[in-house]
Amino acid sequence: VQLQASGGGLVQPGGFLRLSCASSGSIGSINTMGWYRQAPGKQRELVAAEPSGGSAVYADSVKGRFTISRDNAKNTVYLQMNSLKPEDTAVYYCNIYADFRNNYWGQGTLVTVSS
Repeated sequence: VQLQASGGGLVQPGGFLRLSCASSGSIGSINTMGWYRQAPGKQRELVAAEPSGGSAVYADSVKGRFTISRDNAKNTVYLQMNSLKPEDTAVYYCNIYADFRNNYWGQGTLVTVSS
């Protein structure tokens, strides 16, 4: 199984980006699809996650600005990021948790918010 994340880049404060994460291979039964991020010198943290058949959850710092969505037919997850702030700068990782035991990670895509 491989997860390929894309969509990162350099954006000015107040701007927007849309991250995508496409999966390939036999992934099994997906329980949760989500996004995490890791800023320099900090631990990886949950940004947003959406369980299958459930409601999305967001980190407090991104509520109202970020939206997670998924295409179940394509096993793809997206993260729409609006009103970006410098503190959103980080490497963003997509994650799929499947079969209640398998944790898959994408390779990470760098988001830099700077003027």
